[in-house]
Amino acid sequence: MYKVLLVEDEEMIRRGLRYTFDWLAADCIVVGEAENGEEGLASMGALRPDIIIVDVNMPLMDGITMIEQSQLQGLQPCSYIILSGYDEFRIAKQAIGLGVSEYLLKPLEQEQLSSALERAKQQVNMRVQYEALMHHAAASGEERLKPLVQFPDKASRYVGKMLQYIQSSYAEKISIQDLVEQLQVSATYLNRVFKSETTYTFHDFLNRFRIQQAMDRLKSGEDKIYTIAEEVGFSDYKYFITIFKKYAQCTPGQYQEQFGRSVNSASQLTGSV
Repeated sequence: MYKVLLVEDEEMIRRGLRYTFDWLAADCIVVGEAENGEEGLASMGALRPDIIIVDVNMPLMDGITMIEQSQLQGLQPCSYIILSGYDEFRIAKQAIGLGVSEYLLKPLEQEQLSSALERAKQQVNMRVQYEALMHHAAASGEERLKPLVQFPDKASRYVGKMLQYIQSSYAEKISIQDLVEQLQVSATYLNRVFKSETTYTFHDFLNRFRIQQAMDRLKSGEDKIYTIAEEVGFSDYKYFITIFKKYAQCTPGQYQEQFGRSVNSASQLTGSV
């Protein structure tokens, strides 16, 4: 059963969520409530929820800040469902950048919440499976996990050029707009054909490729994390941490520690033979 924390400053909405929705049918249980982001952070540490339903606008600390703080403090990763009283692209964009599984508008309908919970549970399951793989890799001395990106076996001329550009220039500040003039086609068309052949948007593929390079560098344990972040194309260290956790489901430090142990164990075994 999945543990759910409700973080909402309006008591009527919070109580309504808790007592009018069939949580058991969704294989969930509400383990706690909080009235603002500060209380939410404290509850996260104490209750270790799997899923958090959090309002954007709250006193003392808003929902977006609460999520950012939870990641910076290294609290247990959760799947987040954001609630908002109005549709604002800026907030939705921030939420996506933080790995939020769903962005819902009030008033909330039962079917919307049910669907959002299913997606949140899938995200939780993916994280659990990944952590199991990490544990197995650390215990067995394996150093390779499934890569974050897979290059297509065959690519059209445009997509081939885009993939080459990412491989050669990922460490620099680049975007799909750089290719518009060069290839003489629109960014919309390039993104569409790129996604159809790789299943990713250009920006998502670029971030995944950069994080994959960072993961490979972190395994050696020889460089500082902030140095690796800069050298794979992230000038904003905080943003690097956020994107790394989105794809790897752990912090760069945790990843480096896990694989540092794995590499050391493998070296010791090799040396003892």
